[in-house]
Amino acid sequence: EETLEPPSIQMAEVEIYFLDETRYEAGTEPYEVAVVREIHPDAFLPRLALQAYFDGPTDEEASQGLRSVLSGCTGFSDLTIKDGVARVFLEGPCSSGGSTYTIANPIMLILKKFDEIKYVKIYDAEGNTAVPDGNSDSIPFSLEP
Repeated sequence: EETLEPPSIQMAEVEIYFLDETRYEAGTEPYEVAVVREIHPDAFLPRLALQAYFDGPTDEEASQGLRSVLSGCTGFSDLTIKDGVARVFLEGPCSSGGSTYTIANPIMLILKKFDEIKYVKIYDAEGNTAVPDGNSDSIPFSLEP
């Protein structure tokens, strides 16, 4: 009887950036540390990279002081990419809480690692962002410090 082996799939590696609390507290930039996640190559990689960020660091990564800064956001409802501009629609009561470091920082870092993304526009749960049109980055007023 012949045994069929499942085809081996070369997983795609994407970089996810988490805040390194030690570096942040010391004021040492960059504040983020990249970790690698393996994702099925046929997947919509930018979406899964964002989802991996919301899933947070592994226990081992967390023990090294890495964490997700969510700024009150609970997830995202949509991610579109058109003409080099990614649009991320956040969910939940997003707020900077007066901080200059928000969820917008790692989202921009993660998405700009993809060649097809030049600019990132982040929208709040109500669908607002500061600069909705044009080739520029944008965040909602709720994430301004």
